[in-house]
Amino acid sequence: MPEDLNWAIGGEAGDGIDSTGKIFAQALSRAGRHVFTSKDFASRIRGGYTAYKIRTSVDRVESVVDRLDILIALTERTIHENEDELHEGSVIIYDGERSTMQDVEVPEGTHAMTVPLKSLAEDAGGAIMRNVVALGAACEVANFPIENLDEALAKRFSDKGEAIVENNEKAARLGQEYVAENYDLDTDYDLETTDNDYVLLNGDEAIGMGAIAAGCRFYSGYPITPATDVMEYLTGRIEDYGGAVIQAEDELSAVNMALGAARAGARSMTATSGPGIDLMTETFGLVATTETPLVICDVMRSGPSTGMPTKQEQGDLNMVLYGGHGEIPRFVVAPTTVAECFWKTVEAFNLAEQYQTPVFLVSDLALAVTEQTFPPEAFDMDEIEIKRGNVVDEDEIDSWLDEQGRFQPHFPTADGVSPRAFPGTTDGAHMTTGLEHDSLGRRTEEEEVRVEQVDKRNRKVETAKENEDWDYREFGDPDADTLVVSWGSNEGAMREALELLDENGHDVRFISVPYLFPRPDLGDEVEAAEDVIVVECNATGQFADVLEHDVLERVDRINKYTGVRYKADELAEDVAAAITGDADDTQEVEAE
Repeated sequence: MPEDLNWAIGGEAGDGIDSTGKIFAQALSRAGRHVFTSKDFASRIRGGYTAYKIRTSVDRVESVVDRLDILIALTERTIHENEDELHEGSVIIYDGERSTMQDVEVPEGTHAMTVPLKSLAEDAGGAIMRNVVALGAACEVANFPIENLDEALAKRFSDKGEAIVENNEKAARLGQEYVAENYDLDTDYDLETTDNDYVLLNGDEAIGMGAIAAGCRFYSGYPITPATDVMEYLTGRIEDYGGAVIQAEDELSAVNMALGAARAGARSMTATSGPGIDLMTETFGLVATTETPLVICDVMRSGPSTGMPTKQEQGDLNMVLYGGHGEIPRFVVAPTTVAECFWKTVEAFNLAEQYQTPVFLVSDLALAVTEQTFPPEAFDMDEIEIKRGNVVDEDEIDSWLDEQGRFQPHFPTADGVSPRAFPGTTDGAHMTTGLEHDSLGRRTEEEEVRVEQVDKRNRKVETAKENEDWDYREFGDPDADTLVVSWGSNEGAMREALELLDENGHDVRFISVPYLFPRPDLGDEVEAAEDVIVVECNATGQFADVLEHDVLERVDRINKYTGVRYKADELAEDVAAAITGDADDTQEVEAE
């Protein structure tokens, strides 16, 4: 029996691909199996190729692989798009009665299974349930108890009434029965179930959950793929905690609303993607110079300009590191897993308030749309600590008043962190201009004060470097001569790639970097390695450039910018080629 099963459904946008895939993912997770999903979808409402893929195992899985065991093909194109991942013994389920699918040719060695999806769905109550019929057929092929599907169907359709739920359950069983009665297919698949309890989350949902747990009470944003799900998760939930979600008229309005809420004392956040970051840049300097704590989430996608809105990329690193005119102190945090999306969001809010800076929380489409299973204890709310920084109340404020009794919100402290008074604090009234200002927040062009304030703001970063843990995550062989460095969503694929590399005789040390600024000093690690390879999803090697600047050494690069995330087995091959020197141009190895 295979250690894991790789399943997919594909068709056109508007075919219900996403909802069908999520129903099956939920059924698998509720059956105590680990799930890791991947989506391929077009940037249009209807038409264009769309797919939802699931890798499932009783053991934890952290990446997609280059293999498909069961494919539900609603269009002929679906078969062609996945032909390279199909293998001898793969099962393809499709509706042979559908006019566009009657003359379909399936790859040699695969099992073609024609199931009258539409006809069976109509027997159950409506053609709209054809995808659920296909799910039932897939359950039979995979030897997955169909009862596990019922709870997921109930969750998906319960708001439409009991009759709809029952019709869908019937549709699934009609699909299962048809396969059982018409095919004598002997497969090795047997989807073992367990009593384990798992939570199924994607990265955007984890960010939203982390924001609420961190005490975020105001969110403003403008819908944009792939960041919109953060706002959707918060809407209807943050209100239960006294918070509010505002859909702004554009991204510039969104970031300025969030800035205003933060000035009023609320933990505040906005989320967008690359084009939105471009528009928000005007406000970054205002956030920094007024020393307002604000979390700005960038869920990266393929650029530049509109680019490929529904595709993967890590092309915004330079923007979040350097975006904005002048010199802006900031922190840049990049979650490396779906679970880390939760914990790094909590950390981002704490950093923002402790150091009164903008904090960029940098995710990407791969993390945003990937649904993964976790045990509930992975999100232990008792471990969360809220750190609001140097907030002063009526009992403390006297020490921060000048000789005229005026509050000094930008007092040049030794650590760079000035006192912060919330509106309504007695003797805490103040204003801050976006112009250069003195300790009172009032406009100034005095040279000494200018230098004092710039130095004060920059000292916050130095203080944070000393006080916070900016460490990396490490995997593999710590004594290996080959060092692979990466950041963001590449971690899962690379962790599984380590096992494949080890099987082929390659010892590799892998460092995953979740902090991009300030970032860990990797000088000793680079010096200790014979070969250093930086893996990232962009064309120019933006993090590789940063690392070379830090360590004053050249590194090798593996860059993928097709719009599709790394797969574990594919990445293992590319790293092996870089180690052995089989790749003529490592930087272009994934650009085909």
